[in-house]
Amino acid sequence: MSAVHAALTARRLLAESPAWSLLRTDNAPVAFAVLGARFSRQRRQVPAAELIEAVEADLDELRDRGFELPQTATLYVRSWLADGFLVRRPGVAREEIYELSDGALTALRFIEDLATPRTSVTESRLATIVDRVRTLNVETDPDISRRVAALQAERDRIDARIAALSRGEVTEVDEQRAVDSATDILSLASQLPEDFARVRAELEKINRGLRAKLVEDPASRGSVLDDIFRGVDLLAESDAGRSFSAFHSLLLDPEQTLAVDEDIDQMLGRSFARRLTDAQRLALRDLLPGMQDSSAEVSTVMTALGRSLRRFVQSEELAEDRAVHRQLRSTMSKALSAATVLKPYTKLELSLPLTGVQVSSPSAMSLHNPTDSQTATPLQVHESSFADLAALREAVRASEIDFTEITENVNQVLDEHGSATIAEVLDRFPATQGIASVVGLLVLAESLAHPAGDTPEPVSWASGDTTRHATVPRFLFQERIQ
Repeated sequence: MSAVHAALTARRLLAESPAWSLLRTDNAPVAFAVLGARFSRQRRQVPAAELIEAVEADLDELRDRGFELPQTATLYVRSWLADGFLVRRPGVAREEIYELSDGALTALRFIEDLATPRTSVTESRLATIVDRVRTLNVETDPDISRRVAALQAERDRIDARIAALSRGEVTEVDEQRAVDSATDILSLASQLPEDFARVRAELEKINRGLRAKLVEDPASRGSVLDDIFRGVDLLAESDAGRSFSAFHSLLLDPEQTLAVDEDIDQMLGRSFARRLTDAQRLALRDLLPGMQDSSAEVSTVMTALGRSLRRFVQSEELAEDRAVHRQLRSTMSKALSAATVLKPYTKLELSLPLTGVQVSSPSAMSLHNPTDSQTATPLQVHESSFADLAALREAVRASEIDFTEITENVNQVLDEHGSATIAEVLDRFPATQGIASVVGLLVLAESLAHPAGDTPEPVSWASGDTTRHATVPRFLFQERIQ
């Protein structure tokens, strides 16, 4: 790479990379401290309200130590989000969650390496490099005879080691070498969170690119649409998707994951493990579960993006976006044509209504008085009482259809008569949940019973003091429901 190319690349990264931005931000030490404390391998996602509350507590503690932090926690979190240090995603119950971006993870790991440098010139690291070089050389050798000879030599070395161990010739492994190997394993694993974040960001970028391609590029619409309707998952077929799918499949191999778990448990019980720090032992124990959780999360995101892309194509949303895109292009084309005859500062005889209310004078504003919303009636305090377990069970039962009861009712009628319709089940066992019991029987019948003609049958159920009547399709239950 030439000096000019390197300089241009560095300038682009300075403008685009969140890692560079985080390293040179004004309050970089504060951002490192707060983000590093609130996000970890065990806690990759934090709800918005919880994060702001925790950041506020951290800021108060930092201010007491002399740090000048004039803004509130909410403003700092917003600025970190705008700068690309944080990623905001939807959570459960409409709750937003935050997680570190891949750039922030890279910057945090860089600072950690500066604070606690790792010795990479170790026997374990060299052995790993040599082994990978030899394995790659053997696997890519076009000469089959040389590959067979290399494998036979490796087999001979393994047989010799087995024979030596069988004779009792045990070579003790130096504890420092074992500690170095464990540290190298953790060093490699420490890069996985940012790799997962980078894969997720790449998948989202591909998804946005495909959507833009569908809307903006008429020539590509046919091929993309054909692939989607044929069931081809374009995200999974991308380079990032294929690499991740191979990694995820390896983690889902139960035999291999069980073997890794057993290896880690046995390794942590040996003497050299006592020389590891508590954090290192915890990281080793959580190594595989952490990778599995992160991998499952990315797999879920990839599946959700693929389904979202198919819905986008199959719904009216694509047509609406195309219409908006055409209008924007038409407007921009007309603006470019007008720019050749009109100056930007030319006054036009055109009036547009404002989207808000224009305040002519501050005295016209009506200020909010909090006392207007206060009530003069004192609050009535009710003493808490013990919960009625039977009432709680009844409330839970009333909130959803009791399919267990309905299934037992159908099976008992089948035991007595051999077959039954919905009306016969309700005659034998009245609808204890009202119309919910009738709906539950219809749901079971549509999937497990057989249609019995086109003539509907009448059913009835009690709703309070009133008896309700309706007609439902005739289904015949003939086999017990398991």
